[in-house]
Amino acid sequence: MFFNTKPVSMLLQLLFLSLNLAAFTTGDDQFVYSSFSGANLVVDGATTVTSNGLLELTNGTDQLKGHAFYPTPLRFTRLANGTVQSFSTSFVFAILSVYTDLSANGMAFVVAPSRNFSAALPGQFLGLTDIQNNGNISNHFFAVELDTIQNIEFNDINANHAGANVNGLKSVQSYYAGYYGDEDGNFRNLSLISREAMQVWIDYDDKVAGITVTMAPLKVARPAKPLFTTIYNLTTVVTDVAYIGFSSATGTINVRHYVLGWSFSMNGPAPAIDITSLPKLPSMGPKPRSKVLDIVLPITTAAFVLTVGTVVVLLIRRHLRYVELREDWEVEFGPHRFSYKDLFYATDGFKDKNLLGKGGFGRVYKGILRVSKLEVAVKRVSHDSKQGMKEFIAEIVSIGRIRHSNLARVLGYCRRRGELFLVYEYMPNGSVDKYLYGKEDKPVLNWANRWRIIKGIASSLLYLHEEWEKVIIHRDIKPSNVLLDSDMNGRLGDFGLARLYDHDTDPQTTHVVGTIGYLAPELGHTSKATPLTDVFAFGMFLLEITCGQRPITESTQDSQCMLVDWVLEHWNRGSLLDTADSKLQGNFNVDEACLALKLGLLCSHPFSNARPNMRQVIQYLDGVMKLPEMAPTDLRFHMMAIMQNEGFDEYITGSTASIGTTSVLSGGR
Repeated sequence: MFFNTKPVSMLLQLLFLSLNLAAFTTGDDQFVYSSFSGANLVVDGATTVTSNGLLELTNGTDQLKGHAFYPTPLRFTRLANGTVQSFSTSFVFAILSVYTDLSANGMAFVVAPSRNFSAALPGQFLGLTDIQNNGNISNHFFAVELDTIQNIEFNDINANHAGANVNGLKSVQSYYAGYYGDEDGNFRNLSLISREAMQVWIDYDDKVAGITVTMAPLKVARPAKPLFTTIYNLTTVVTDVAYIGFSSATGTINVRHYVLGWSFSMNGPAPAIDITSLPKLPSMGPKPRSKVLDIVLPITTAAFVLTVGTVVVLLIRRHLRYVELREDWEVEFGPHRFSYKDLFYATDGFKDKNLLGKGGFGRVYKGILRVSKLEVAVKRVSHDSKQGMKEFIAEIVSIGRIRHSNLARVLGYCRRRGELFLVYEYMPNGSVDKYLYGKEDKPVLNWANRWRIIKGIASSLLYLHEEWEKVIIHRDIKPSNVLLDSDMNGRLGDFGLARLYDHDTDPQTTHVVGTIGYLAPELGHTSKATPLTDVFAFGMFLLEITCGQRPITESTQDSQCMLVDWVLEHWNRGSLLDTADSKLQGNFNVDEACLALKLGLLCSHPFSNARPNMRQVIQYLDGVMKLPEMAPTDLRFHMMAIMQNEGFDEYITGSTASIGTTSVLSGGR
């Protein structure tokens, strides 16, 4: 008997193909992916599936978001009583940053009523929500974040943690990334940005309304003790039918987020992921060098000597060109030090075409680091004194650990003889003053942007004054030091830089650092910066950004007008809102503008004990606390006269003056 072998062959081919499918599905509510090749996922934004089966959520581009969802919505609630039933998921992920100690930002597993996250923001919002809707109960999403940035506004515990989130980015429970070893029960740290694959298990138990999160390195079995457990009834959060998937976002650093495998189950443990079948991660290190055969060429002695001599001369010249100043005490700060050669190449030799701005604190250049392709701003400061340099560098490195969404990050430093270089994250939209005064053809800032900037800078000052591990006084708050990121969020820059000039000053010299118009009157005779002198400058900043006018303007040939006095005069005449920036053409929130003007006057009160602290300022701006009852007569003063009485006579007659032997620097980028 003979059989037709073609159907059998086709059947075997189909069987072989089915065994190599990315996903093995046992039902609508259970599946496992050990690779994503051919997977039927719904993706958007930066997300894609690579040729070797990796789910690439972000591709390293700055300020982008990406999502990937299982295509079929799942029923999460029981029809009988409407409660959310138990579910379990596991996934293998990896975060690849160009740095092993720096990243921005993280990723999250999410259960949501919709796959549409088009209105969500990247950066610290992880592509899950935006500023206005963060924490809104109508979001109805549950997420477990793997976060690599410490965002103070979300009460993050550190820059390397896992957290369970409901409807927003403030975690209901979180813990440092790591796991408990089964053999000894000790906690072991894991770095989310180690470029190594790790596995996460997430379980929801409807019997106790408990959320459990566990993680471990890829080749370590699931630990018996979870990372954390919290009680939260998801019945009030998750909708009857919801989608499951991943959300991820980048900030200002080249980062890629990957999912290598994923499984899910309703009312049972998630199926095991076959880790032997997972796709390989790409390498983030330098490409391996090509192997070439050694070729020995006969050369004459004279030619050899000439070549060696030429190389030596070139090496000496090159060494002198890139020579740096290093001292023994800098060893401990090594990871935060950039080479001058890297900064030289990044800025194309500090050419004027890359100049972003200049002022009393030096010149600022845009640069692109060769290896990481990270955009940076490099501040070049002349500084000859050795006095206090170690203390200053220690402060800069300490400040570099600060994570706040409204502060421009200090990435590191470099030193040459007579020069100091500070490296900041680059802010693509420049400084606020360029928008207020029409520099570089910048568009007019609308009121919504101004209000967000005001609140953001207030938040950053509260953090510097009260929430960081030590008090940091900024001492030069003004629009040119407020930078705008790609989302037009205000970032306060240059914080702590004035300390450089403290260290470079004779202790016997009366010394004031700052910019005329923003200096509190008491500095004229005390020279001592305090949080309340920052509050004064913030008050002037409030008035300036609301009115669109500088703190001091020429009124006639021989006289000057203080913005604070001009606003008070209008308030006294009942025309306070007439001081709002005319470029807004009346398009502003009257209540917010009125609050900004009155709060600006209160913060810039000539008597320091009458000013609020920054925590009170935040409460006023958020409407948690009402401004004290005030009338223009309560605040009536002539700031020009007060400043002259306090020792600022020379300030009034010139843009740059000196007190004692130390120049007052008019700052700026």
